[in-house]
Amino acid sequence: MLWIGLHLPLLSLEAFCARMGAEAALPVALQEQHRIVAANAAAAARGVAPGMKRATALALAPELVLGQADPRRDAEALQAVAHVLLAFTPTVVPAPPDGLLAEVQASLRCFGGPARLWQRIADALAPLGHRVQRAHAPSALGALLLARAQDDPHPPDALTRAALCPAGHGAAGDPAGRRAADDPAWAALHQRLVALPAAWLAPDEAACAQMEAMGLRTLADLRRQPRGGLARRFGPGVLSALDRAWGLAPDPLEPIAPPLRFHSQVELWARADNTDALLGGAQVLLVRLLAWAQARHARVQRFTLLLHHESRLRANSQGEAGVQLSRVDMALAEPTGDARHLQAVLRERLAREPLAAPVHTMGLACDEPVLGPPPDGELFPSQAGQREGFLRLAERLQARLGRDAVQRLAVHADHRPERATVQEDATTRATAAAPVPPGPTHRLTRPTWLLPTPQALPERASRPWLGGQPLHLLAGPERIETGWWDGDLVCRDYFVAQQHDGALLWVYRLRPVPPAGEPGWFLHGRFG
Repeated sequence: MLWIGLHLPLLSLEAFCARMGAEAALPVALQEQHRIVAANAAAAARGVAPGMKRATALALAPELVLGQADPRRDAEALQAVAHVLLAFTPTVVPAPPDGLLAEVQASLRCFGGPARLWQRIADALAPLGHRVQRAHAPSALGALLLARAQDDPHPPDALTRAALCPAGHGAAGDPAGRRAADDPAWAALHQRLVALPAAWLAPDEAACAQMEAMGLRTLADLRRQPRGGLARRFGPGVLSALDRAWGLAPDPLEPIAPPLRFHSQVELWARADNTDALLGGAQVLLVRLLAWAQARHARVQRFTLLLHHESRLRANSQGEAGVQLSRVDMALAEPTGDARHLQAVLRERLAREPLAAPVHTMGLACDEPVLGPPPDGELFPSQAGQREGFLRLAERLQARLGRDAVQRLAVHADHRPERATVQEDATTRATAAAPVPPGPTHRLTRPTWLLPTPQALPERASRPWLGGQPLHLLAGPERIETGWWDGDLVCRDYFVAQQHDGALLWVYRLRPVPPAGEPGWFLHGRFG
């Protein structure tokens, strides 16, 4: 097996800063029980460090933005990283609070080897905005420990082989030296593990202090101790972790599966009074949504944005502010996995959504992912690709102006020209339209533009006139006699006529010919 271990050293801080936008450049720190547990680079430059008291940190940096550490927020951020990994392998195991494991032996051939797989994973994780340390090893715990120690983006040649010994092979009493002699991959792992801190395997703070007092500073120091003595002092968990890291004991792990429905939420760091302030939180939620969709090998067509308001107009019996919930339902013409397109459509929609009250929390839910592979990329433009570009434009216009404000003409089965077309939703029509089979090209016999109401024309010597000049009839008649079933009977003979300046018109004559003094010719449309 080949395991990838991921360690996110700044996960909690990054999850808090993700919704801050430009304000994330300020000094930011997280606190727990009035002590600093994490600080960004700007805060560290002013002397703020983990373990420091809250009052001391504020004295060093009065402009410091303090947030509360939240395990639930960290768990949602870690779950998004796990969803990204599920697009590359079905075996992903979380290692809370800031670690992940992925078994990728079967994925190496699919993605072109470890180096290319590393790069693909890094590109997929980039939108989440986390600092990630990654390492590889033939044992799961070994990969996680190495990732915690340092980033290892370039795997050695020893691990590019197609077959590696499975982690956990052999009995617990097998010597590690025999395995290292048999396989260079295990030898490289053991050589790097011995220098790691022993405190990383300590079950609690007391055990960590006891190891320090005994001079057990590295994993090599632990392995040199009698196993019975280690078990009595620190419990059997330390010995089990050593054996699993060295590959001397089985390490059964339970992989996760992406949920059938997506729901995630972020608490805004400041109350949002306008829609522009919501875009930062919405971007975080959309990135998580697409990570989940990719894990399920699906795309997104419908989702709902949930806005939690804090209304001062409603209060409970204790006088506390009530909470309201607004829903913004989004429906696209076609499923997509493009984050920029989703952000653009949502931005246009939020721009015309008035806020009932300030927003303190945003949520996003998707219950109906569109399963299936995405459409193939195109080397040359095609009709399908052009239609997709039109759909994206129509979706953005509908998000800004409203769905009823963006319509298109569609053919209706009626011979009467004024009823031969109808207006309908642009995106729905474009999605449902089937491709027109190729056929012979015909000359246009009907104009594109029709007059709202046919214009009566004077008649002289049985010829229609317009603008004081007679019209020359070039083609016709095209007889239309229909509509008797709905009470709007139409009996007309249509002609293509030409004005003296060469313009082509579409005119018709009533049937039967009306009595003298009543108009018999009408202008109904213009060509060109």
